[in-house]
Amino acid sequence: MPRRVKCRRVAHIPRASCFKPAGIPACELEEVVLKLEEAEALRLKDLLGYDQFECAEQMGVSRTTFQRILVEAHRKVADAIINSKALLLEGGNYKLHEVESEEGFDDPKYNAAEDADL
Repeated sequence: MPRRVKCRRVAHIPRASCFKPAGIPACELEEVVLKLEEAEALRLKDLLGYDQFECAEQMGVSRTTFQRILVEAHRKVADAIINSKALLLEGGNYKLHEVESEEGFDDPKYNAAEDADL
């Protein structure tokens, strides 16, 4: 019997939940579902540039588990882009985590991506 999957901590829910290729009606597209913890792994590692240890710590998982989540996220995003599929951000096994309230987590680059949108 496999082990139960632990909840991953997610600190950011994207505003958009669906991305699709331009010019193709949504009803004609295959879909790839990116779990919210996979989107969080992409945000922490690729967007914010944290190292693997920091990312794993933020999500409350081991480094090897974080790496598996990240590899799967990269695979899904590549599949959606290369094969012209819709990318849906939904579901997963996560709990929303308020990082800003934690002591010692006042790193300005954490929210830099959101601040750039303002």
